[in-house]
Amino acid sequence: MTPRRALPFLLLALPLPAAAEEAAWQALREGGIVLFRHAIAPGGGDPPGFRLGDCATQRNLDDTGRAQARRIGNALRGAGIAVGAVLASEWCRTTETAELAFPGRVQAAPAFNSFFADRSTAAPQTAMARAILLGWPGPGALFVSTHQVNITALTGIVPASGEGVVLRRQGDALVVAGRIRP
Repeated sequence: MTPRRALPFLLLALPLPAAAEEAAWQALREGGIVLFRHAIAPGGGDPPGFRLGDCATQRNLDDTGRAQARRIGNALRGAGIAVGAVLASEWCRTTETAELAFPGRVQAAPAFNSFFADRSTAAPQTAMARAILLGWPGPGALFVSTHQVNITALTGIVPASGEGVVLRRQGDALVVAGRIRP
């Protein structure tokens, strides 16, 4: 068979996006873990003078991001996902994303704080985050609102704002089950 004639057969072998996303939802129904990059917060990084705990010094969600965060929570509830715990980095944009998605349930988790500005903390933070994820006992799914750098360090995936990367535990490993697009 010529390469040109083989192409349609190769395309049929690729997973369909809808099927891949359904695998992510199923993993969450079975008590998986979802790492959501915070909702839309215009810009990149944090402004000069950034201080943890002072939202006025940080890059924050805009109205579009707030609406996106609410949709994230609604999507998980609408898909019948029982969320057992909600963790968020201590940055205002991640905490607000989690709070708008799951009001009153957010727990601060410094292991998921951004290390964008200080890469020297990447390895120990990622190890702490991985330990938290591997230790998730359930019941229900674990929802984590964090940053692109953290998700990329844990999975190799660069998510969009408001995108979720779903993981499941496989022995001592975390395996990507799929993605939930914003």
